[in-house]
Amino acid sequence: MTEQVPERRRTGLMVFAWLWVALPFAYGVYELFRKVVQLFGG
Repeated sequence: MTEQVPERRRTGLMVFAWLWVALPFAYGVYELFRKVVQLFGG
């Protein structure tokens, strides 16, 4: 028999996984933007 993961738990896990990836990525883009402005904008 196969156990099925409840849909609510799977949704929570997906949200956690996306945040785990998206938050550091967003921070990196923010820092890149700051450095580009500093480099070219003075």
